[in-house]
Amino acid sequence: QVRLVESGGGLVQAGGSLRLSCAASESIFSVNAMGWYRQATGKQRELVARITSTGRTNYADSVKGRFTISRDNAGNTVYLQMNSLKPEDTAVYYCNGDQVRMRYYSTPRDYWGQGTQVTVSS
Repeated sequence: QVRLVESGGGLVQAGGSLRLSCAASESIFSVNAMGWYRQATGKQRELVARITSTGRTNYADSVKGRFTISRDNAGNTVYLQMNSLKPEDTAVYYCNGDQVRMRYYSTPRDYWGQGTQVTVSS
């Protein structure tokens, strides 16, 4: 079973930058979209950014112009470049694979990473 492994979280001052990475533990046949979600303490998990298999992207309004989602050519690794970070960006960030097929005959399903903590100090 594939795992999504996030890295790149940490502590940064307001105005700083971080780059998150999410890599699949093995090759994926196809995926509908990859995304980043976040969950702050006491709040619901929310979509941050998403990129489809065709390269179309969408962002939460709160991060537009500051965050950029991208992926490698193989589509197995997705990145989130976060600039001009604010204290309100503090959360656990989760990687998501939407409708992942491991093989051509596989039933598509969603996968989640274990999460990586991002803390922005004021």
